[in-house]
Amino acid sequence: MTTGPNAGEANALTVHIDPGLEDIVPGFLANRRRDVQKLETALQQNNLAQIRTIGHRMKGDGGGYGFDAISMMGAALEQAAAREDRDAVRRHTAELIDFLARVTVVYRR
Repeated sequence: MTTGPNAGEANALTVHIDPGLEDIVPGFLANRRRDVQKLETALQQNNLAQIRTIGHRMKGDGGGYGFDAISMMGAALEQAAAREDRDAVRRHTAELIDFLARVTVVYRR
C-alpha cells in the first residue's frame, strides 16, 4: 500500500516501511508535523533547549520507524541548537517541512 499526498508525483520522496508499522506510521508523521510548530515557536521564543530536545527525540525515533532522514534532520537540529546557530535551525526546520510535504510511504509486502 502506498500513502502520501504526492504518491506517484515526480517530486515525491518514497520511503519503504515494514508493513508491521502501518498502523503507527501516520501518527508518527502527524507528531513530526506538530514538532514543526513547536520548533517554530521555540525559535521565536529563543528556546534553544526545547529545539535541542525535539531534535534529540527525532534523531532517536526516526530510524525506528524507518525514517532515517528524520533521524538525520533531528541530529542536525540538535547540533544546531547546541551551537546556538539559529540560521541552521531555520534551515533544518525548512528541510523537515519539505520532507513531510513530499514523503510518500510504501509498505513492503
